Amino acid sequence: MPNDIRDLPASSDGLNRFLGGSPLSVAFRLIMLSILVGVVLAAIGFDPWNILHSIRMLFQRLWDLGFDAVNWLWRYFLLGAVIVIPIWLLSRLFGAPRGR
Repeated sequence: MPNDIRDLPASSDGLNRFLGGSPLSVAFRLIMLSILVGVVLAAIGFDPWNILHSIRMLFQRLWDLGFDAVNWLWRYFLLGAVIVIPIWLLSRLFGAPRGR
């Protein structure tokens, strides 16, 4: 009908939809995620002021470790799997029914 009026979304609704939430909450989540990733990268040995050198040094240390790097990676995998696999299994056994 030519005289029908369409409701257009408000500009803030479009911004919220684009960002995935309100700008303040998205900024807070990004700040917290950045701190978490920064801690992980610092534990690996990355330096924010010289990131390319840090990446090169990481690969150099892994190359120097040789097969000890495989052992190191395997130990971290086992450590994570001790937590992840039982939680995954319990969530599959007692979780919400799957939608079919």
